[in-house]
Amino acid sequence: MSKDSELTSKDLEDRINNLIKRFEEQKGIIDAYVKRERGWKKDKVLHKKEISKLEKDLRKARSE
Repeated sequence: MSKDSELTSKDLEDRINNLIKRFEEQKGIIDAYVKRERGWKKDKVLHKKEISKLEKDLRKARSE
């Protein structure tokens, strides 16, 4: 028989636990990236609003 067919329930349990652990690690990495991405988008919107306000003030000051 091949080595794979000789796996015990403990071996399978260990493999499953390792897969779950890797999944949780990857999930954490993805969640952190999504959180950072949302922060960047929020900052981008705020900066765009600030730039628009400053441009409006500049046009107003030039016309006076």
